[in-house]
Amino acid sequence: MVDPDIVQRGKVGIIFILQFYRIITGTMLALFVPQSCGDHVCSLTENYEKDDLYHQIAISINIFSMLVFFICYIIELFREEWCVKYLDIDNNKSDNNLKQIIEKYPKLNNKMDKINKIYYYSFFINCLVYTINLGITIKVLNDYYYNSATLSCFTSFVLLVLMKLYNSFGVAYQSIKNDKMTSAYINEFVSYNVMDADFLEKRKIEEQNTDNDLVREEEIIPVIN
Repeated sequence: MVDPDIVQRGKVGIIFILQFYRIITGTMLALFVPQSCGDHVCSLTENYEKDDLYHQIAISINIFSMLVFFICYIIELFREEWCVKYLDIDNNKSDNNLKQIIEKYPKLNNKMDKINKIYYYSFFINCLVYTINLGITIKVLNDYYYNSATLSCFTSFVLLVLMKLYNSFGVAYQSIKNDKMTSAYINEFVSYNVMDADFLEKRKIEEQNTDNDLVREEEIIPVIN
């Protein structure tokens, strides 16, 4: 039987690849959106090599916005990996069940709160940078407008990114507000609501080893006396 953790990691990896492709096209708008080069539509190379200073600034902002998105994805993937490692999903329990049981593990509870806060604040930084990116790129596309393809591609690319930001906001806000771990990748944003079975088994073995060590010490002390 395949380990559920491996299945979850596989789903996260596939969704990440699909989403990041959308982010590249949605942030690098001055490169991928069709633009006018006189009597023809610009190629990607022509878009990148335009001498217009403002266009070059827009490309730089596009790249910066993409890098900020990439950093946010790293944070998101780290958060998801932490969830897979220490938590699990039980459909027979409520989404808020984790809040009740994770208090027994103070270190994990504090770590969860820290990860959620980092994810929450990185989201707003990302939104700010992307808003600036859009504002600068809109002028570029207005100056080099080609035909309706310019507007339709711009709209499509931006909507895909906004959908991602909207979903990320829901995950970040719910996790902070309700003190829980909502998945950013699993369908319907399932909440991790119980402790991971592998983690509990490892913890059980560690506790048994500790108890065995104590027993050995109690057996040794009378012999010494």
